[in-house]
Amino acid sequence: MSNRTSTYLTNALAYIVLTAFAFIMVFPFLFMFFTSFKEPKDTFRYPPRMLPRQTLDVTVAGYDKPLPLYYVDDNGQQRQYALAESSIKIGIFAAPDKLETKYERPIKEIKPTGGFMNQKKATVNGKEEPLFDVEVDGQTIPMVKTNETIFGKFIDPASPDKTLLQNVRLSEPVEKLTAHPENYTEVVELQNMGRSLTNTTMVTLAVVLGTLLTSVIGGYAFARLQFPGRDQIFLVYLGTIMVPFVVLITPLYQLMVLIGWVDNMAALIIPWIFSAYGTFLMRQFFITIPKEIEEAALIDGASRFQILWYIFMPASTPALATLATFTFLYAWNSFFWPLVIINTGNEANHVLTLSLNVLRGRASDSPNLILAGAAISIIPPMIVFILAQRFFVESVTSSGVKG
Repeated sequence: MSNRTSTYLTNALAYIVLTAFAFIMVFPFLFMFFTSFKEPKDTFRYPPRMLPRQTLDVTVAGYDKPLPLYYVDDNGQQRQYALAESSIKIGIFAAPDKLETKYERPIKEIKPTGGFMNQKKATVNGKEEPLFDVEVDGQTIPMVKTNETIFGKFIDPASPDKTLLQNVRLSEPVEKLTAHPENYTEVVELQNMGRSLTNTTMVTLAVVLGTLLTSVIGGYAFARLQFPGRDQIFLVYLGTIMVPFVVLITPLYQLMVLIGWVDNMAALIIPWIFSAYGTFLMRQFFITIPKEIEEAALIDGASRFQILWYIFMPASTPALATLATFTFLYAWNSFFWPLVIINTGNEANHVLTLSLNVLRGRASDSPNLILAGAAISIIPPMIVFILAQRFFVESVTSSGVKG
Protein backbone atom coordinates (compact mmCIF):
# COMPACT_ATOMS: atom_id res chain seq x y z
CA MET A 1 0.00 0.00 0.00
CA SER A 2 1.44 3.38 -1.04
CA ASN A 3 1.90 6.27 1.34
CA ARG A 4 -0.73 8.27 -0.56
CA THR A 5 -3.33 5.52 -0.17
CA SER A 6 -2.48 5.06 3.50
CA THR A 7 -2.84 8.80 4.13
CA TYR A 8 -6.16 8.86 2.29
CA LEU A 9 -7.55 5.95 4.34
CA THR A 10 -6.31 7.50 7.60
CA ASN A 11 -7.96 10.82 6.79
CA ALA A 12 -11.17 9.10 5.74
CA LEU A 13 -11.29 7.11 8.98
CA ALA A 14 -10.65 10.26 11.00
CA TYR A 15 -13.51 12.08 9.24
CA ILE A 16 -15.87 9.15 9.82
CA VAL A 17 -15.04 9.00 13.53
CA LEU A 18 -15.32 12.78 13.94
CA THR A 19 -18.61 12.85 12.04
CA ALA A 20 -20.03 10.10 14.26
CA PHE A 21 -19.04 11.95 17.43
CA ALA A 22 -20.37 15.22 16.00
CA PHE A 23 -23.73 13.58 15.32
CA ILE A 24 -23.83 12.20 18.87
CA MET A 25 -23.19 15.69 20.25
CA VAL A 26 -25.72 17.39 17.96
CA PHE A 27 -28.48 14.78 18.28
CA PRO A 28 -29.92 16.03 21.64
CA PHE A 29 -30.20 19.55 20.21
CA LEU A 30 -31.90 18.29 17.04
CA PHE A 31 -34.33 16.19 19.07
CA MET A 32 -35.16 19.20 21.27
CA PHE A 33 -35.63 21.47 18.23
CA PHE A 34 -37.90 19.11 16.30
CA THR A 35 -39.89 18.15 19.42
CA SER A 36 -40.64 21.83 20.02
CA PHE A 37 -42.69 21.76 16.80
CA LYS A 38 -44.73 18.68 17.76
CA GLU A 39 -48.23 18.45 19.17
CA PRO A 40 -48.53 17.09 22.75
CA LYS A 41 -49.67 13.56 21.86
CA ASP A 42 -46.85 13.22 19.34
CA THR A 43 -44.27 13.78 22.10
CA PHE A 44 -45.51 10.72 24.01
CA ARG A 45 -45.36 8.39 21.01
CA TYR A 46 -43.47 5.12 21.45
CA PRO A 47 -41.13 4.47 19.84
CA PRO A 48 -40.29 8.18 19.59
CA ARG A 49 -39.70 9.78 16.21
CA MET A 50 -37.44 12.65 15.33
CA LEU A 51 -39.60 14.66 12.92
CA PRO A 52 -42.99 16.07 14.00
CA ARG A 53 -46.00 14.27 12.57
CA GLN A 54 -49.74 14.86 12.71
CA THR A 55 -52.46 12.24 12.42
CA LEU A 56 -54.95 12.75 9.60
CA ASP A 57 -58.70 12.92 10.14
CA VAL A 58 -61.56 12.39 7.77
CA THR A 59 -65.21 13.42 7.81
CA VAL A 60 -67.57 10.45 7.64
CA ALA A 61 -71.29 10.66 6.98
CA GLY A 62 -73.32 10.08 10.13
CA TYR A 63 -70.63 11.32 12.55
CA ASP A 64 -70.56 14.77 14.12
CA LYS A 65 -66.78 15.18 14.22
CA PRO A 66 -63.86 14.03 12.03
CA LEU A 67 -62.51 10.56 12.73
CA PRO A 68 -58.80 9.59 12.79
CA LEU A 69 -57.49 7.54 9.90
CA TYR A 70 -55.62 4.26 10.35
CA TYR A 71 -54.06 1.65 8.09
CA VAL A 72 -56.00 -1.61 8.43
CA ASP A 73 -55.70 -5.02 6.84
CA ASP A 74 -58.61 -5.45 4.44
CA ASN A 75 -58.35 -8.91 2.88
CA GLY A 76 -54.58 -8.74 2.73
CA GLN A 77 -54.42 -5.13 1.53
CA GLN A 78 -53.46 -2.07 3.57
CA ARG A 79 -56.26 0.46 3.31
CA GLN A 80 -57.16 3.67 5.12
CA TYR A 81 -60.11 3.28 7.48
CA ALA A 82 -61.56 5.68 10.04
CA LEU A 83 -61.66 4.71 13.71
CA ALA A 84 -65.27 5.02 14.84
CA GLU A 85 -65.06 3.23 18.19
CA SER A 86 -61.95 2.30 20.15
CA SER A 87 -63.19 0.20 23.11
CA ILE A 88 -65.04 -2.83 21.86
CA LYS A 89 -64.56 -5.88 24.05
CA ILE A 90 -63.58 -8.88 21.97
CA GLY A 91 -63.70 -12.45 23.22
CA ILE A 92 -61.44 -15.16 21.86
CA PHE A 93 -63.39 -18.42 21.64
CA ALA A 94 -62.49 -21.99 20.80
CA ALA A 95 -64.31 -25.33 20.72
CA PRO A 96 -63.55 -27.49 23.81
CA ASP A 97 -62.09 -30.23 21.63
CA LYS A 98 -60.21 -27.85 19.25
CA LEU A 99 -58.56 -25.22 21.43
CA GLU A 100 -55.92 -24.49 18.79
CA THR A 101 -58.55 -23.03 16.44
CA LYS A 102 -59.67 -19.65 17.78
CA TYR A 103 -62.35 -17.19 16.75
CA GLU A 104 -62.67 -13.53 17.67
CA ARG A 105 -66.15 -12.16 18.28
CA PRO A 106 -67.58 -9.05 20.03
CA ILE A 107 -68.63 -10.14 23.50
CA LYS A 108 -71.91 -8.19 23.36
CA GLU A 109 -72.99 -10.30 20.34
CA ILE A 110 -72.33 -13.64 22.05
CA LYS A 111 -75.01 -15.45 24.05
CA PRO A 112 -74.51 -18.22 26.64
CA THR A 113 -75.24 -21.74 25.47
CA GLY A 114 -78.55 -22.77 27.07
CA GLY A 115 -79.42 -19.22 28.17
CA PHE A 116 -78.28 -17.02 31.06
CA MET A 117 -80.08 -19.09 33.69
CA ASN A 118 -79.07 -22.55 32.50
CA GLN A 119 -75.72 -21.94 30.84
CA LYS A 120 -74.02 -25.15 29.86
CA LYS A 121 -70.43 -25.94 30.73
CA ALA A 122 -67.63 -28.08 29.36
CA THR A 123 -64.56 -29.57 30.98
CA VAL A 124 -61.34 -28.08 29.63
CA ASN A 125 -57.99 -29.17 31.08
CA GLY A 126 -59.73 -30.58 34.14
CA LYS A 127 -61.71 -27.39 34.80
CA GLU A 128 -65.31 -26.55 33.99
CA GLU A 129 -65.71 -23.58 31.65
CA PRO A 130 -68.99 -21.91 30.55
CA LEU A 131 -70.05 -22.40 26.94
CA PHE A 132 -71.11 -19.68 24.49
CA ASP A 133 -72.89 -19.89 21.15
CA VAL A 134 -70.51 -18.73 18.42
CA GLU A 135 -71.60 -18.56 14.80
CA VAL A 136 -69.07 -19.95 12.31
CA ASP A 137 -69.95 -20.17 8.60
CA GLY A 138 -73.67 -20.09 9.35
CA GLN A 139 -73.46 -22.72 12.09
CA THR A 140 -73.79 -22.11 15.84
CA ILE A 141 -71.07 -23.97 17.75
CA PRO A 142 -70.72 -24.08 21.58
CA MET A 143 -67.33 -22.70 22.52
CA VAL A 144 -65.41 -21.64 25.62
CA LYS A 145 -63.85 -18.19 26.04
CA THR A 146 -60.06 -18.51 26.21
CA ASN A 147 -59.14 -14.84 26.38
CA GLU A 148 -60.42 -11.30 26.06
CA THR A 149 -59.04 -8.15 24.42
CA ILE A 150 -60.03 -4.69 23.19
CA PHE A 151 -60.54 -3.92 19.50
CA GLY A 152 -61.51 -0.85 17.57
CA LYS A 153 -64.28 -0.48 15.05
CA PHE A 154 -62.97 0.83 11.74
CA ILE A 155 -65.20 1.99 8.90
CA ASP A 156 -64.52 2.67 5.25
CA PRO A 157 -64.87 6.46 4.72
CA ALA A 158 -66.13 5.89 1.19
CA SER A 159 -68.62 3.24 2.31
CA PRO A 160 -69.65 3.70 5.99
CA ASP A 161 -71.58 0.42 5.96
CA LYS A 162 -68.35 -1.52 5.60
CA THR A 163 -66.68 -2.09 8.99
CA LEU A 164 -63.69 -4.01 10.32
CA LEU A 165 -62.51 -4.91 13.82
CA GLN A 166 -58.82 -4.55 14.61
CA ASN A 167 -56.53 -3.97 17.56
CA VAL A 168 -56.06 -0.18 17.82
CA ARG A 169 -52.71 -0.39 19.62
CA LEU A 170 -51.28 -2.49 16.81
CA SER A 171 -52.74 -0.28 14.09
CA GLU A 172 -50.64 2.38 12.40
CA PRO A 173 -52.23 5.83 12.14
CA VAL A 174 -52.15 7.72 8.86
CA GLU A 175 -49.78 10.65 9.38
CA LYS A 176 -48.09 13.48 7.55
CA LEU A 177 -45.00 15.53 8.33
CA THR A 178 -46.02 18.83 9.85
CA ALA A 179 -44.89 21.55 12.24
CA HIS A 180 -46.57 23.62 14.93
CA PRO A 181 -44.69 26.93 15.19
CA GLU A 182 -47.59 28.21 17.28
CA ASN A 183 -45.95 26.36 20.20
CA TYR A 184 -43.51 29.24 20.47
CA THR A 185 -46.32 31.79 20.51
CA GLU A 186 -48.10 29.80 23.20
CA VAL A 187 -44.94 29.65 25.33
CA VAL A 188 -44.41 33.40 25.02
CA GLU A 189 -48.02 34.06 26.06
CA LEU A 190 -48.04 31.44 28.83
CA GLN A 191 -44.86 32.52 30.61
CA ASN A 192 -44.30 36.08 29.34
CA MET A 193 -41.21 34.73 27.62
CA GLY A 194 -40.87 37.85 25.50
CA ARG A 195 -40.19 39.99 28.58
CA SER A 196 -37.80 37.36 29.95
CA LEU A 197 -35.92 37.31 26.63
CA THR A 198 -35.63 41.11 26.70
CA ASN A 199 -34.39 41.06 30.31
CA THR A 200 -31.86 38.34 29.57
CA THR A 201 -30.55 40.20 26.53
CA MET A 202 -30.23 43.44 28.47
CA VAL A 203 -28.50 41.80 31.44
CA THR A 204 -26.16 39.78 29.23
CA LEU A 205 -25.10 42.74 27.09
CA ALA A 206 -24.56 44.90 30.19
CA VAL A 207 -22.45 42.20 31.86
CA VAL A 208 -20.42 41.57 28.70
CA LEU A 209 -19.72 45.26 28.06
CA GLY A 210 -18.97 45.93 31.74
CA THR A 211 -16.64 42.93 31.97
CA LEU A 212 -14.78 43.95 28.82
CA LEU A 213 -14.36 47.50 30.13
CA THR A 214 -13.07 46.53 33.59
CA SER A 215 -10.92 43.67 32.26
CA VAL A 216 -9.25 45.80 29.59
CA ILE A 217 -8.49 48.64 32.01
CA GLY A 218 -7.37 46.28 34.78
CA GLY A 219 -5.36 44.10 32.41
CA TYR A 220 -3.55 47.11 30.95
CA ALA A 221 -2.79 48.49 34.41
CA PHE A 222 -1.33 45.20 35.67
CA ALA A 223 0.58 44.61 32.42
CA ARG A 224 2.08 48.04 31.70
CA LEU A 225 1.80 50.43 34.64
CA GLN A 226 4.37 50.42 37.42
CA PHE A 227 3.02 51.07 40.92
CA PRO A 228 3.89 49.77 44.41
CA GLY A 229 2.52 46.31 45.22
CA ARG A 230 1.30 45.70 41.66
CA ASP A 231 2.28 42.05 41.46
CA GLN A 232 1.08 41.29 45.00
CA ILE A 233 -2.30 42.94 44.37
CA PHE A 234 -2.64 41.00 41.12
CA LEU A 235 -1.93 37.68 42.87
CA VAL A 236 -4.54 38.42 45.54
CA TYR A 237 -7.08 39.42 42.90
CA LEU A 238 -6.29 36.32 40.84
CA GLY A 239 -6.65 34.16 43.95
CA THR A 240 -10.33 35.10 44.21
CA ILE A 241 -10.95 32.72 41.31
CA MET A 242 -10.35 29.85 43.74
CA VAL A 243 -13.15 30.99 46.09
CA PRO A 244 -16.25 28.81 45.40
CA PHE A 245 -19.40 30.69 44.46
CA VAL A 246 -21.40 28.96 47.20
CA VAL A 247 -19.17 30.67 49.77
CA LEU A 248 -20.05 34.09 48.33
CA ILE A 249 -23.83 33.63 48.13
CA THR A 250 -24.70 34.58 51.71
CA PRO A 251 -22.45 37.67 52.08
CA LEU A 252 -23.33 38.81 48.55
CA TYR A 253 -27.05 38.47 49.27
CA GLN A 254 -26.66 40.39 52.53
CA LEU A 255 -24.85 43.14 50.63
CA MET A 256 -27.71 43.31 48.10
CA VAL A 257 -30.21 43.61 50.99
CA LEU A 258 -28.14 46.42 52.51
CA ILE A 259 -27.96 48.32 49.22
CA GLY A 260 -31.62 47.65 48.40
CA TRP A 261 -31.02 45.69 45.18
CA VAL A 262 -32.98 42.55 46.10
CA ASP A 263 -35.49 41.75 43.34
CA ASN A 264 -33.74 44.36 41.19
CA MET A 265 -32.10 43.95 37.79
CA ALA A 266 -29.00 45.82 39.01
CA ALA A 267 -28.16 42.85 41.24
CA LEU A 268 -27.84 40.72 38.11
CA ILE A 269 -25.40 43.13 36.46
CA ILE A 270 -23.15 45.15 38.78
CA PRO A 271 -21.62 42.31 40.88
CA TRP A 272 -20.59 40.39 37.74
CA ILE A 273 -18.83 43.05 35.65
CA PHE A 274 -15.62 42.60 37.67
CA SER A 275 -13.88 39.42 36.52
CA ALA A 276 -10.54 38.19 37.82
CA TYR A 277 -10.37 35.74 34.94
CA GLY A 278 -11.05 38.51 32.39
CA THR A 279 -8.38 40.74 33.92
CA PHE A 280 -5.90 37.86 33.90
CA LEU A 281 -6.70 37.01 30.27
CA MET A 282 -6.26 40.59 29.06
CA ARG A 283 -3.09 41.11 31.13
CA GLN A 284 -1.49 38.01 29.63
CA PHE A 285 -2.40 39.17 26.14
CA PHE A 286 -1.14 42.73 26.67
CA ILE A 287 2.18 41.38 27.92
CA THR A 288 2.78 39.78 24.50
CA ILE A 289 2.65 43.18 22.74
CA PRO A 290 6.22 44.50 22.26
CA LYS A 291 7.14 47.35 24.62
CA GLU A 292 8.91 49.15 21.80
CA ILE A 293 5.56 49.98 20.19
CA GLU A 294 4.30 51.53 23.42
CA GLU A 295 7.56 53.45 23.99
CA ALA A 296 7.42 54.87 20.47
CA ALA A 297 3.87 56.06 21.06
CA LEU A 298 4.88 57.72 24.35
CA ILE A 299 7.74 59.52 22.61
CA ASP A 300 5.26 60.81 20.00
CA GLY A 301 3.19 62.30 22.83
CA ALA A 302 0.37 59.73 23.01
CA SER A 303 -1.42 59.36 26.33
CA ARG A 304 -1.98 56.07 28.11
CA PHE A 305 -5.61 56.07 27.03
CA GLN A 306 -4.65 56.70 23.39
CA ILE A 307 -2.12 53.88 23.50
CA LEU A 308 -4.72 51.55 24.94
CA TRP A 309 -7.42 52.56 22.47
CA TYR A 310 -5.45 52.87 19.24
CA ILE A 311 -2.71 50.27 19.71
CA PHE A 312 -3.65 47.64 22.26
CA MET A 313 -7.37 47.32 21.51
CA PRO A 314 -7.07 46.59 17.74
CA ALA A 315 -4.34 44.04 18.44
CA SER A 316 -6.34 42.23 21.13
CA THR A 317 -9.44 41.38 19.07
CA PRO A 318 -9.04 37.57 19.54
CA ALA A 319 -8.68 37.93 23.32
CA LEU A 320 -11.64 40.32 23.51
CA ALA A 321 -13.77 37.95 21.44
CA THR A 322 -12.81 35.02 23.66
CA LEU A 323 -13.63 36.92 26.83
CA ALA A 324 -16.88 38.23 25.36
CA THR A 325 -17.93 34.71 24.32
CA PHE A 326 -17.24 33.18 27.74
CA THR A 327 -18.92 36.06 29.54
CA PHE A 328 -21.93 35.96 27.23
CA LEU A 329 -22.48 32.23 27.77
CA TYR A 330 -22.09 32.56 31.54
CA ALA A 331 -24.40 35.56 31.86
CA TRP A 332 -27.03 34.14 29.51
CA ASN A 333 -27.18 30.76 31.25
CA SER A 334 -26.91 32.04 34.83
CA PHE A 335 -29.61 30.42 36.95
CA PHE A 336 -28.72 30.08 40.61
CA TRP A 337 -28.01 33.73 41.37
CA PRO A 338 -31.20 35.01 39.62
CA LEU A 339 -33.13 32.33 41.51
CA VAL A 340 -31.76 33.67 44.81
CA ILE A 341 -32.05 37.40 44.18
CA ILE A 342 -35.22 37.67 42.00
CA ASN A 343 -38.66 36.88 43.42
CA THR A 344 -40.33 34.03 41.51
CA GLY A 345 -43.62 35.92 41.46
CA ASN A 346 -42.04 39.02 39.92
CA GLU A 347 -42.31 37.99 36.28
CA ALA A 348 -41.41 41.51 35.11
CA ASN A 349 -37.80 40.91 36.27
CA HIS A 350 -37.50 37.28 35.22
CA VAL A 351 -34.69 36.10 33.01
CA LEU A 352 -35.02 33.10 30.69
CA THR A 353 -33.62 30.56 33.15
CA LEU A 354 -36.20 31.54 35.79
CA SER A 355 -39.02 31.47 33.24
CA LEU A 356 -37.99 27.99 32.12
CA ASN A 357 -37.97 26.81 35.72
CA VAL A 358 -41.55 28.06 36.20
CA LEU A 359 -42.61 26.75 32.77
CA ARG A 360 -41.41 23.28 33.76
CA GLY A 361 -44.20 23.16 36.36
CA ARG A 362 -46.93 24.93 34.41
CA ALA A 363 -46.49 22.85 31.26
CA SER A 364 -45.44 19.56 32.83
CA ASP A 365 -47.93 17.68 30.63
CA SER A 366 -46.71 19.39 27.42
CA PRO A 367 -43.04 18.56 26.77
CA ASN A 368 -43.30 20.28 23.40
CA LEU A 369 -43.89 23.63 25.12
CA ILE A 370 -41.04 23.09 27.58
CA LEU A 371 -38.65 22.28 24.75
CA ALA A 372 -39.90 25.28 22.77
CA GLY A 373 -38.94 27.45 25.73
CA ALA A 374 -35.58 25.67 25.93
CA ALA A 375 -34.99 26.36 22.23
CA ILE A 376 -35.68 30.07 22.77
CA SER A 377 -33.06 30.03 25.51
CA ILE A 378 -30.43 27.93 23.70
CA ILE A 379 -30.46 29.20 20.11
CA PRO A 380 -29.14 32.77 20.74
CA PRO A 381 -25.97 31.73 22.67
CA MET A 382 -25.38 28.94 20.18
CA ILE A 383 -25.43 31.46 17.31
CA VAL A 384 -23.09 33.77 19.24
CA PHE A 385 -20.66 30.94 19.92
CA ILE A 386 -20.65 29.85 16.25
CA LEU A 387 -20.00 33.41 15.07
CA ALA A 388 -17.26 33.99 17.64
CA GLN A 389 -15.63 30.58 17.30
CA ARG A 390 -13.12 31.85 14.74
CA PHE A 391 -11.84 34.48 17.16
CA PHE A 392 -11.72 31.97 20.00
CA VAL A 393 -9.61 29.51 18.00
CA GLU A 394 -7.41 32.34 16.79
CA SER A 395 -6.82 33.45 20.37
CA VAL A 396 -5.86 29.95 21.51
CA THR A 397 -3.52 29.26 18.58
CA SER A 398 -1.84 32.65 18.31
CA SER A 399 -1.72 34.29 21.72
CA GLY A 400 -1.85 31.64 24.41
CA VAL A 401 -1.25 32.74 28.00
CA LYS A 402 2.34 33.86 28.14
CA GLY A 403 3.82 35.31 31.30
